[in-house]
Formats: sequence, structure tokens, C-alpha cells
Amino acid sequence: MLRRRRLLAAVLTAVAAVAGLRATAPPPQATVSVLVAAHDLPAGTRLADADLTTLELRPGTEPDGLVPDPTGSTLASALRRGEPVTDARVLGPALTDGHADMVATPVRLPDPAMASLLRAGDRVDVLAADPQGGPTQVLAESALVLAVPAPSDDAVADALPGRLVVLGLDGSEVPEVAGASVTRFLSVAYSD
Repeated sequence: MLRRRRLLAAVLTAVAAVAGLRATAPPPQATVSVLVAAHDLPAGTRLADADLTTLELRPGTEPDGLVPDPTGSTLASALRRGEPVTDARVLGPALTDGHADMVATPVRLPDPAMASLLRAGDRVDVLAADPQGGPTQVLAESALVLAVPAPSDDAVADALPGRLVVLGLDGSEVPEVAGASVTRFLSVAYSD
């Protein structure tokens, strides 16, 4: 009987010690769920559920401009595994934040190989050549390349040939570039 009392006393002492430690332990820290890339994603990727995972961060450490539901959005630039999905990484109005009077303008370049040389952040002049042999005209100077989406496999049958890029243009340049994109041969040249 005495041996059982000692064993019972030892067990109760251990339980009391564990309970005491738990009672004095700080509560678990609050976290914020943030959607991040589940794997490396290239520019132009249309985000699917399989491309995203959730990461728990301490409140106040999450970046600004988080996209609450990025599924279906197209990436304007590459995203590394574990990077949060923010509005500056997907095609949309946030691409021109910090650039007064800039308009994000999709422009179709007829030569896909030329478009593949471009990277987000490049500065280019937009040139238009007359297919009938007229002079080449500079339509926009120092346009900012905002995105070079990957070519789409599900291209629309009636779409114009070439590859789409998103350029940051001055608002006054947009009508002329848009008009020339369907009547002339567009090209770009790197600018300073």
C-alpha cells in the first residue's frame, strides 16, 4: 500500500509541475495567413490553386498590397517560392504605382522573338514602320516595360499575330501607339 502511495504522489507531483509550467508559459503568438507561391513561377503565369500555399506571419510583418484572392490573376513578373502575392506582382493598376501620368498599355509586338528579349523594368522607345516602305516614326520614348506575359497556349483564333507586352506609356502616347499597333509594324529599341 505504501509503495502505491509513493508512486501516486510522484505522478501527481509530475502532473502539477507540467501544469505549472503550462500556466506560466506565454500564450501562442498571433499570426496572419498570407498566400505565397508554392513553387517558382515565371512571369505570365495564370495563378491556379496549386501554385499557392499559405504561410503564417507575425502581424505587422506582412507586405503591403497583398492580393486576397489571386487565383486566376496573371503574374507580371516572376515569383519565387515563398514570396507573397502582392498587387505589384500581378497585372493590374498597381503596376504603374509611383509613376505619375503613366498608363499600363498592352502592346502586341509582331515579332515574338523581339518581345522575348524584354524584361520588366527595361526602358524602350516604341517605333512604327510603314509596311509600304515609308519612314519609321518614334511613337513613344523611354516607355517602361511593366510585364512580358508568357505566350498563352489558349490563344484566341481571331487574335493578331505576335506577342503581347505591357508598357507604361504617357497618357498622351496611348492613342497613337494603339492605332499604330493595328496598321503599322511596331518595334522597340532600348533607350537610356
